[in-house]
Amino acid sequence: MLGHKMKIEALLERRLTAILAADVVGYSRLMGTDEAGTLATLKRHRRECLEPKIAEHKGRIVKLSADGMLIEFSSVVNAVACAAEIQRGMLARNEGLPRSRRVELRIGIHLGDVIVEEGDIFGDGVNVAARLEGLADPSGIAVSSSVRDQVGSRLDLGFVDKGEYSLKNIAPNIRVYTVALGDAAGRQEPEASDATLDAGYELSIGVLPFTNMSRDPEQEYFSDGITEDIITDLSKISRLHVVARNTVFTYKGRAVKVKQAAHELGVRFILEGSVRKVGERVRITGQLIDAQTGGHLWADRYDRDLTDIFAIQDEITHAIVDQLKIKLLPEEKKAIESDPTTSVEAYTYYLRGRQFSHTWTRSYLLLARRMFLKAVELDPNYARAYAGIAECECAIRDWHEKDFPLESIFDMSAKALALDPNLAEAHASRGLALTHNGQTEEAGREFRQALALSPSLYEANLYYGRFLFAQGRFQEAVQFFKRAAEIRPDDYFSPIHLMGCYFSLGVEDERQRWARIGIERAKTALERHPENASPAHRGALALAHMGEGERAKEWVTRALAIDPDDVVAQYNAACVYSLLGESERALDLLETVVPQSSSYHLQWFEQDSDLNAIRDHPRFRALLQTMAGYDASTR
Repeated sequence: MLGHKMKIEALLERRLTAILAADVVGYSRLMGTDEAGTLATLKRHRRECLEPKIAEHKGRIVKLSADGMLIEFSSVVNAVACAAEIQRGMLARNEGLPRSRRVELRIGIHLGDVIVEEGDIFGDGVNVAARLEGLADPSGIAVSSSVRDQVGSRLDLGFVDKGEYSLKNIAPNIRVYTVALGDAAGRQEPEASDATLDAGYELSIGVLPFTNMSRDPEQEYFSDGITEDIITDLSKISRLHVVARNTVFTYKGRAVKVKQAAHELGVRFILEGSVRKVGERVRITGQLIDAQTGGHLWADRYDRDLTDIFAIQDEITHAIVDQLKIKLLPEEKKAIESDPTTSVEAYTYYLRGRQFSHTWTRSYLLLARRMFLKAVELDPNYARAYAGIAECECAIRDWHEKDFPLESIFDMSAKALALDPNLAEAHASRGLALTHNGQTEEAGREFRQALALSPSLYEANLYYGRFLFAQGRFQEAVQFFKRAAEIRPDDYFSPIHLMGCYFSLGVEDERQRWARIGIERAKTALERHPENASPAHRGALALAHMGEGERAKEWVTRALAIDPDDVVAQYNAACVYSLLGESERALDLLETVVPQSSSYHLQWFEQDSDLNAIRDHPRFRALLQTMAGYDASTR
């Protein structure tokens, strides 16, 4: 048996070669933002930059994946020279782009023995190159000592000794060097205005969703709230890049390896933990991991009264700051230690209200409003809760404007802004109220202010997109709907609005793409909440756009059966029948909807392309005249 094994190994081809492993930084984030655009950009970079450089330096592409490449060179000098030219080329191609749109590579190079079989290469040499790639900075190159020694002074490059590393499944330790490209462009500074910019690989962190360890799945909102608030606190530190909530929450409920998550998120450090809330007690665990080495920098468990929840959050934030040796600016320290409320009970009601408000139906919005009202009853200085009340009342007014007077909404927004002038949620809710009041210019300013304060605020992006859509500014609305769809992976509103935008713009492939996304998300939402009419009638719109008439009608029937008095469902049902060529059924519904519609909703009749098929119908023209008189009477 031993002799047989030795004979097989003798037949295998072995050779000493330079192995280059390259990978795209934050590939999952880029794909989540713009899948089609990212794929097209990657293909263009490979065709125009990477492949010509590899051929010029006599390299051979061994493997090509969606987010990486494995290349071998007979000359280690050629391998390093090629890597340097690729990184310089990519820096030039990224110049002037916001960091969120740059395609950056990490490259690792090792000189080692490999096994060759059918054109592929295997062995420790390949594994070391892959591990080195994970140690490289974005736009950087990490090499082993064997590479450093062979290159010597043959290239006009410097090498920085990073010390010895214990690489997973590799023995013995490897001394690692990074390549100093010598270019000022090698350290492009991110724009100060971009809230999601990478502040540097050495100070980047992803906070994975804390696991709900309570026996009650209804406590999920609490563990999610803790995660979001820790992300918010860490985001206040200027020197620390924190992955946005929308990106890390794609890992919710998934078993994921820390190294893999860090690699996909493009960060060095990962914070993970769990929350267990039972009665008036809470247990929170947390651990900070250096994904580069796999080592635990910090871990702790807090088993305390629920009233200590804010102190625990502050302690976790400060522990991370201490471990990463970040010196806080005075204003950062103050911001982190400034809790939005002192009442744990108010905080709990607020978190529950925030969860309900995401469902976006009248019944759930009313329930969310009750939660926010209870929160301000418990803490009259809770700015976020006042903003939540204003937002819920505005959202309901979209279709039932007599339910809540504008004076009440303006009052709630004013209270929130008086307590916290920089609260993005308050500016967004005020923008909604101004829109309802016909103050378009002022509303636009409030939405833009909300986005300037918090570019990743879902509501601000969604509301501003809807604001622009209602004015027929479809191309401008697209970017905000896309951002909203990225921020909340369960959001089916924005994909369906994007479908409408592209329908109006005549971009068929994008219309179809977002319709498919909208259907899938609406289907998931309907499975989770079968009592909710919203995903049924909005998903029906997307099905109609995809030409699936029978399914669209089934979903409309289901929505109207769930909530026959829902004006939104009736309007969307009319749009479905219009798209399917059933004009009379569409007009019957619209004649029921118009007398119940808000002045805000009437703007949609003017711009909604879903109704184009019936715009020349005499009954529709009569409706327009009725709407004009109604709109004038409400001003």
